[in-house]
Amino acid sequence: MTALVWQEDLNTGIDVIDHQHRRIVTIANALREAQAQGDRDAVALVLEELVDYTLSHFTFEEALMEDAGYEFVDPHKRLHDLFAARIRRYKERFRQGEDIATELQTLLTRWLFEHIRHDDRSYVDSVRRNMLHLTADTRENGWLAVALRRFFGHKGA
Repeated sequence: MTALVWQEDLNTGIDVIDHQHRRIVTIANALREAQAQGDRDAVALVLEELVDYTLSHFTFEEALMEDAGYEFVDPHKRLHDLFAARIRRYKERFRQGEDIATELQTLLTRWLFEHIRHDDRSYVDSVRRNMLHLTADTRENGWLAVALRRFFGHKGA
């Protein structure tokens, strides 16, 4: 399986979201590497990181959509929920001894890039307008700083 490669058409123009999407690609590539090395413990660690980070990203993205008043936030959340359920099933299958890495890598390649290009693209205008307002507040306790700490444990984008 080849590594996922970030392509310019995946950029949303929302730096914090683009950074998170790139991080998911990096984690997916780490999964491929762990599998290629035949290291089941490393696959387990990467799989756990992938699930945790992806769920945190979804929650963060949904908060941005809600704050922006994006009209299709509920259907977008359902897409996230369906994907998260699929990932949890992969995690369970892995726990039961199955080698799911190649199948999961294929899913990530297709789903992630298509989701970003189509589903995420639809909220960009609403969120960007709202973020201009939110990010104007650069205080340590401003919305963006608080949200980044809450979801990802860091201070900056």
